[in-house]
Amino acid sequence: MYRISKSKNAITKLEERLFSELGFKEREHLQEWIAKNPDVLDEELLIIQKEFQGFNDTKERLDLLALDKDGGLVIIENKLDDTGRDVVWQALKYTSYCSTLTNIQIIKIYQDYLDKYEGGGNAKENILEFLDRENEDDLILNNEDQKIVLIANNYRKEVTATVLWLLEHDIQIKCFKATPYSFGDELFLKIEQIIPLPET
Repeated sequence: MYRISKSKNAITKLEERLFSELGFKEREHLQEWIAKNPDVLDEELLIIQKEFQGFNDTKERLDLLALDKDGGLVIIENKLDDTGRDVVWQALKYTSYCSTLTNIQIIKIYQDYLDKYEGGGNAKENILEFLDRENEDDLILNNEDQKIVLIANNYRKEVTATVLWLLEHDIQIKCFKATPYSFGDELFLKIEQIIPLPET
């Protein structure tokens, strides 16, 4: 990535960095940036919960839970400089846990999010507005297969191989590469979809 100087009619290469060397953390930073700007994931998403741990008989927590424009659930799992070996297994577990969530449960999850992080609001009305629906008569959330989104700076081969296999078997999963850059004191973030390639 390059910085353009119009006055000098020149470009300067930005320095590729690691989140860890810049002092950024997974939950405090990357997760918050995505929660506030879900459009970086190349589709309209409504974040309905973060650090969701409402699973029976387990204390596990998924990073971000969202709705897409069809009312489907999107499970978003963030890592920083490396995915680790188990990120796909982790995401699949969370997706299976969320697969049975009903309209009432999803609205409550989002209402809890609004009350805790957004100072309140009406979850049902927000969802209807996001989905361009006038009333809840035909509102069906989580009706189709769920989507999985993985975000990290580096993907291990065992992770990408598994993701490609899941795609071949019609599991909706995407991988985004998040790369920080610096130029002097300025910091930049590039987030790009790498699997599947957007043009495919």
